[in-house]
Amino acid sequence: MSHTSPASYLVWAVLSSLLGIFLLYHLWSFDRFKCLKWSNGPYSGAFKRVMTYSYLISIPLIMTYAIGFAIIKYQEGFLFIGGGGAFPVPYTLWTETNKKAIFPMYLLFSTAWSFEMVTHLEELCFWLFLVNAGSAQQDWFRSLYFKTWAFGSVLALVYMPMVTIFTRSDPLKCEAYTFLAGSLGSFSLTLWFTPILWTFPSFLKNLRREGVDTPTIVRLTKFHELNTLRVIFRFLFCVPFIILGVDGVRPHNHINESMFWTDILAMIAGFGCVVSSGITLVIFFPRSIEGEIATRDAARERRTNASRLRTMSMLETNFTQSVNGGTYLLTSSPVKQNFSEVGLDAGEYDSLPKAWVEPKDQPSPRIQPPSAKPMRPSRTRGNDVEMGGISISSGLTERNLSRHNLRTSRFNPMVHNFTSPINLGIYEYPEPRYPSNRF
Repeated sequence: MSHTSPASYLVWAVLSSLLGIFLLYHLWSFDRFKCLKWSNGPYSGAFKRVMTYSYLISIPLIMTYAIGFAIIKYQEGFLFIGGGGAFPVPYTLWTETNKKAIFPMYLLFSTAWSFEMVTHLEELCFWLFLVNAGSAQQDWFRSLYFKTWAFGSVLALVYMPMVTIFTRSDPLKCEAYTFLAGSLGSFSLTLWFTPILWTFPSFLKNLRREGVDTPTIVRLTKFHELNTLRVIFRFLFCVPFIILGVDGVRPHNHINESMFWTDILAMIAGFGCVVSSGITLVIFFPRSIEGEIATRDAARERRTNASRLRTMSMLETNFTQSVNGGTYLLTSSPVKQNFSEVGLDAGEYDSLPKAWVEPKDQPSPRIQPPSAKPMRPSRTRGNDVEMGGISISSGLTERNLSRHNLRTSRFNPMVHNFTSPINLGIYEYPEPRYPSNRF
């Protein structure tokens, strides 16, 4: 903290702000922020709410921590020592206002870190459940993996803020123990994720060998690639903080006394944190470009049909008024059209006796508007969209393939209908034994 240059916190502030901007853009493109509602669809149980809000809250907390310390560090500046160069001003020489902001900032950071561990522990437990659970075990919420996540989440939410609170008397020790406690927890979770990445290709081969439909394979392969990238950046986030934390709790600080090493490690950790969090956002809220285009086309078609119906209604009203007023249009009057069919032009028609042209008992003609049938956009999946699928050349729809695979597969039904780690229990064939909104 006091030995880290303002530039390192400036990098954190810029990266976290970019992550916040990406969060807003992605959620707007995903469903226009509907996923932030407390009751978002029929599957808005407590589990989905906890996972959604715990992850989304962690990003503003990290932004507040990074921007706040960047402002403080640039306000305090550097201390110039003759012959020794310039060093960041130690916290003991800070203003009282900035000193009082140290503990709240690190409490926000530790809370955000605990929410991050809740997110990554859930994904670890879920992927272990998905790979190891058979077709007979269909309920994630009654599995040992879910209970492990619940216990681990409570532990993470308690011990991370407690470490910061109990060491708040010494800001340097508070920083060191917070970094060490959080990085060890995240490192262990990331390390446990590597066996899943190692065994997942063989899991996909077994799915293909069993004849699972191609869209399911495409979705799972996409998530596997994203998880691989995220694990790499999670290591880049955890390892620098482990080094800084271990060196900080020792009596003699070797790395923390060097501004170069503290800055480079802090910046690497910032890149790892922001990139891995961005990938988590894409995994939790996977966009379907094909679905977004179909939705926009349907809305445009509805507007076009509504405008066409309004135009035809206005034309019908105007023509009715002209007929009731005793005026016929050459192109609209059925009497004129009948004479034109026998070879009379407009001039010959106007010279005919009025009694011939307009019988008294002739009903007033009416224009019936054409039946405007709205065009329905095709819901067939394209050849390659983000988190989407490919078309089935055999003639079977993805729905029918899912029904067939769920009846005959030895894998858990959630494999065939997996869309996101927070949309659990949303599978249609067969019906779940427990209500999907139980949690």
